Amino acid sequence: MYTKEQAAQLRQSFWTTFGQYMAPVLSAEGVKPNWLNYNTRQKHVYFRMKADKKEASIGIELTHPDIEIQAIFFEQFQALKVVLQEYTGEEWIWTLHTPDETGKTISRIYTQISPVNIFNRDDWPALISFFKPRLISLDQFWNDAQYSFEELR
Repeated sequence: MYTKEQAAQLRQSFWTTFGQYMAPVLSAEGVKPNWLNYNTRQKHVYFRMKADKKEASIGIELTHPDIEIQAIFFEQFQALKVVLQEYTGEEWIWTLHTPDETGKTISRIYTQISPVNIFNRDDWPALISFFKPRLISLDQFWNDAQYSFEELR
């Protein structure tokens, strides 16, 4: 078992390693994005990567505090579901209005793998291989899809 400090250090080390691995990859727009803190330029729309000792997930999180507006965003994404599938090459999980780890109501469109353990360096290649193509696919999808959300700004 790890202390809180060791766990935090391992987590940080993984994300630093992943960030370095992604650094040479340009976005669909041909610029160098901050892959770890991807800017969708749409308030309350985030690309999130998560990993713990059991599983890892990547997806889109909708965090608008007004759940009715959050639902409108979710519906707009549903209208683009086929496009997202074309970019990712897989079916993702769609969850409207679910609590996050702090109890706040969010909506998620995501995929996950298990078993993987961010604290096991032997799992890092699998985690990187999971995150990298999906993050690039999300970027490509968003490069085309973001304009569908202009009216919701």
